[in-house]
Amino acid sequence: MGTRILIAKPGLDGHDRGAKIVARALRDAGFEVVFTGIRQRVEDIVATAVQEDVAVVGLSMLSGAHLALTARTVEGLRAADAGDITVVVGGTIPPADVPRLKAAGAAAVFPTGTPLDVVVAEVRALTSPLEGMCGSV
Repeated sequence: MGTRILIAKPGLDGHDRGAKIVARALRDAGFEVVFTGIRQRVEDIVATAVQEDVAVVGLSMLSGAHLALTARTVEGLRAADAGDITVVVGGTIPPADVPRLKAAGAAAVFPTGTPLDVVVAEVRALTSPLEGMCGSV
């Protein structure tokens, strides 16, 4: 079984094509992917991440609320004693916001147009220490 990843669409954004494409690429690369669907509350994303015992939460956002939603998700995971879950962010992200997202706790940021092989490689690099400890692929 591969490392578990949650792909989530927080906030009011209803466009999920990019998230589904990334989810499929990660699945095809051997990760076990859980997809929340659209319009998820941060509290529900955190609860699902804990319940599904994921290593990574991938937030897909196009709404422009990426800074606030990322910070709230990271804070929510910490409050749920799940601060060891890695958070990555993708979507319509202005270049100037990338450092701010990382400062808010995102381990990686994938703006629109990031090649799928780059997303897979970076997520693999972020999870490789976990894979070595638990023997997964």
